[in-house]
Amino acid sequence: MENDWDRFAQLCHPDLAYTHAIGVTDTLDSYLEKVRAGSFAYHDIDHPIDFIRVVGDVALVVGGMNAHVTAGGVERTLRNRSLAVWKHTTGSWRLLAYQPTPTAG
Repeated sequence: MENDWDRFAQLCHPDLAYTHAIGVTDTLDSYLEKVRAGSFAYHDIDHPIDFIRVVGDVALVVGGMNAHVTAGGVERTLRNRSLAVWKHTTGSWRLLAYQPTPTAG
């Protein structure tokens, strides 16, 4: 997204629940406030997808999230399994929830 947080917001459902690997969950507004303030920065990110399951107007995207980030001034390498939930609303798909789980090693 190249720090285009307005565009990111357009891709999200207003009821977004974005959970971080440390267990903290943000709303769309609180997540945007943090990224815009520089609380964390994504340097590189890769989201390999294992499978997508569509049930009605909801899509479950199961895969991974590998990233190089700076959070709280500390650089980290993340290796997570992830679940993203997308909801089809008013003609487009919007991110409704995101949940990463750190992998061992």
